[in-house]
Amino acid sequence: MRTMWTIARREYSRYFTTPAAYLAAFLFLLVLGIIFYANIAASTMRSFMMPGSAPGVEIIVNPMTTLLVFIVPALTMRLLAEEQRMGTIELLLTSPVRDAELIVGKWLGSFLFVATLIVIALLYPVALNQLVSPGIDWGPVITGFLGLLLMAATLTALGTAVSSLFNNQIAAFVATLALFLLLWLLGFPSQSMGGSNLWQYLDLSHHFYDTFARGILDTRDVIYYLSGAALGLFAGTVIIETRRWR
Repeated sequence: MRTMWTIARREYSRYFTTPAAYLAAFLFLLVLGIIFYANIAASTMRSFMMPGSAPGVEIIVNPMTTLLVFIVPALTMRLLAEEQRMGTIELLLTSPVRDAELIVGKWLGSFLFVATLIVIALLYPVALNQLVSPGIDWGPVITGFLGLLLMAATLTALGTAVSSLFNNQIAAFVATLALFLLLWLLGFPSQSMGGSNLWQYLDLSHHFYDTFARGILDTRDVIYYLSGAALGLFAGTVIIETRRWR
């Protein structure tokens, strides 16, 4: 357990010394800020024609899910791909570190960094609460940000697993982004053509927009995201174990 936390702290600290992480964080908050400002400006214009209309928290929460799909691959691509490129993975594999501790430590460091960005983004609901009268409904804010944290746990776990497959960060980024987009769009054919509900259940966005974003806390969605995170960590551990025994 101590080894896992040591790896997690090291990975979390490395994000604050990596230009790519700063760029990803800057773009995440910048794009979110632009969307927030655009919605506030549009709402101000509508209020002249329809008094009483005010933007909801969805103008903040909903765009963050899409941003995570693109930002997380940039944050997880180096976790194990860089270790393999530099050859330091061999040192880790021969050290007294369990494969699961290595994977969970790497994942935890990246998840904590993404969670930090999500917590910083709480400034937008606080600002929105000051701009609208009589204030916003904090229920969807709480469930929405809880859903974002659960989604971030799943995405970072899957990103960690994909990173363990490559020794090139760009290849890891492209493969991770492709996987995320596949999971994000998985339910669209089922919705448009009335296909099997299985694809809709596997859809990453379905478990967020239909419940968390609406202020609904459904244990089935919590289990889905926790299962996705566990699957990613398990897959990453198996991949590392395979490398150990080559």
